[in-house]
Amino acid sequence: MNRFILKFAVCAAIMSLSLIAPFSSQAQQDGTLKVDSALICKGVANRQAVDAGTSFAASVGRLYCFNNIVDIQNSTEIVHVWYFGETQRARVSLAVNPPAWRTYSSKIIQAHEIGAWRVEILDGSGNLMETVHFEITQ
Repeated sequence: MNRFILKFAVCAAIMSLSLIAPFSSQAQQDGTLKVDSALICKGVANRQAVDAGTSFAASVGRLYCFNNIVDIQNSTEIVHVWYFGETQRARVSLAVNPPAWRTYSSKIIQAHEIGAWRVEILDGSGNLMETVHFEITQ
């Protein structure tokens, strides 16, 4: 019975380490993680951006930052930071897995938030990989 408990404890410890290890920042450290595409769009369907653009009416409601991350060596995360002008409006962490991963975040756009926006895409270490600019018009 004691062997069973010991084996269970060892297996549990190994599983815990395997859950933590995939989210290391090794992919960023070796510089291989890349943004293949980054789009602002009105929706996402079948893992594709829908109605992508750089200018949207204030009545749009919700927008998505959709991207394809490539050359991923290890499971890790990226971060989407949404800015209206110079004000950070949202920060979203997203898991990505090898070898490539499509992912997105979304932001509700208030009707009065007219002007310049951007989404900065950061690696898990906080390094800027890409910036996507767009505008909200009346």
